Amino acid sequence: MNHDSSHAACASWHRMQRRQLLGLSAATVGLSGWTSIAESLARESERESRHQPAKSILILWLQGGPSQLETFDPHPGTRIGGETKAIKTSAKEIQISHLLPKVAEQMHQASIVRSMVSKEGDHERATYNVKTGWRPDPTLIHPSIGSVLCHQTSDNLEIPRHVSILSGQWPARGGYLGPQYDAFKMGDPREPLPNLKSYLSEERQESRLKGLRNVVERSFAKERLRDMNQIKTMHESSTERAIKMMDSEQIKAFDVSLESTQTLASFGDTSFGKGCLAAVRLIETGVRCVEVELSGWDTHINNHALQSSLCNTLDAALAATLQQLAQRNLLESTLVLCGGEFGRTPTINVSGGRDHWPTGFSVLLAGGNIRPGIVVGETSPDPDESPEKRMESVAQPVRVEDLHATMLHALGIDFEQEIKTPVGRPLALSQGNIVKELIL
Repeated sequence: MNHDSSHAACASWHRMQRRQLLGLSAATVGLSGWTSIAESLARESERESRHQPAKSILILWLQGGPSQLETFDPHPGTRIGGETKAIKTSAKEIQISHLLPKVAEQMHQASIVRSMVSKEGDHERATYNVKTGWRPDPTLIHPSIGSVLCHQTSDNLEIPRHVSILSGQWPARGGYLGPQYDAFKMGDPREPLPNLKSYLSEERQESRLKGLRNVVERSFAKERLRDMNQIKTMHESSTERAIKMMDSEQIKAFDVSLESTQTLASFGDTSFGKGCLAAVRLIETGVRCVEVELSGWDTHINNHALQSSLCNTLDAALAATLQQLAQRNLLESTLVLCGGEFGRTPTINVSGGRDHWPTGFSVLLAGGNIRPGIVVGETSPDPDESPEKRMESVAQPVRVEDLHATMLHALGIDFEQEIKTPVGRPLALSQGNIVKELIL
C-alpha cells in the first residue's frame, strides 16, 4: 500500500470513530455537552488536516547561486552587507532584503534556513547535491527529490507527474530509479506546448503507429538486446502516454492564459513568473512535482545590480505563488522550496561581485508540514574569519542531506527506507537527519 492509500485509510478510520462518538454523545449528553464535544472534534479534525503529509512539491530553483545577503539573510550596516537593507515582514521575527518587498508580505506562510552548509562549491556538483541530497558518485546517478516522490506514489494523471519548466543544463532526473521518472521539460509557458496537435486522420495516425511498432520490434530482434522486453514495454507505454496526453482535458493546466488578468499580472510579466503560475495550475491538477528555474545568479561581477534585477523577478513570482497556493487551498498539501546550489561570499571582490559560498547559505521553505514564520540558523557577519572559523560560526548548521531528510519526511516518505539500485546495492533515500524545528 502506498503512503497515499494508507493515509486515506487512517483518515477514514478517524471519520468513522468521530461519527460513532457523535452518535453516542447525542444520546447521552445535553445540549451544552454536545456543543463542547462538537467543538473539540472540530479542533481535532483541523489538527489532523494540518499535519497530513504534503502531496506535491514545488521547487523554485535559483540556478547560479543566489546571494543570501541580497535575499533572505541581509546584514545591513556591516562590512559584508553591501548596499542591501533589511525590512520587516509579516512574520514578526523575520527580516529579509529590501529587494523582496512582496515576499516580505507573505513570510508568515514561510520559514528560512540561514545555515545551509555543503562541501560542494562547483556549480554542477553543487546542483546535483542539492537536487538529489547526495554528493556526485561516479558509479551511480541519484534521483532528484521529485523523482523519489513520483516513485513512492501512484496517480491516474493523463499528463506528466513530474514537470521541469525553463530547465537549463541540469534538469531533474530519475537516476537509478529509471528514465520514466525524469522530469517532462517545457520552455516558456507564455508559448503553447509544441507537438500536441495531430493533423492526421484517426486512420492515418493508427497506420503510422503500427508502422512504428513494426520498425521497433524488428530493431529489437536484430540487436537481440538483453533487456528487449523491458525496453519494448517502456517504448509502448511512452507512446500510449503521449497520445493520452494529447487528447486529455488536463493539458489545459499548462495554459496560463486561462487565468484572470489580475492573476497573470500578479506573477510578473516574465517567463519565470508565468512558469510559477503554470506550476500552481499543474499542482492544482494533481502533478506531484514541478520545478521552475530562474538562472543568472552567478554574480562574480557587479553583484548588487544583477542580484537586484533577479530579485525583482523573484519577488513578484514567489509572493504570488505562495498567495495563490493559499487561496486555492493547496499550500497545506504542497511543499515549497526556493533556493539554489550555494550562496555568495561575504566579501565583495575587486570586480564588485561575490564568489561561490557553500557555507551558511539560505533556502526558503513553505507549505506542507513546515512550521511557518521561523528562522533556523544564523551566520556570522565577520568576513575576516578563517574558513574553519566561518564553519564554526554558523549557528545550527543544516547539511544538504538534512534538508532532504526533512523534505522527504514532510512528504510522508520514509527517507531511511532502502531502494535497490540497478546493480543490486541497497541504498537509503537519504542519510540526513530531520530538522525538527521545521516540522509542525
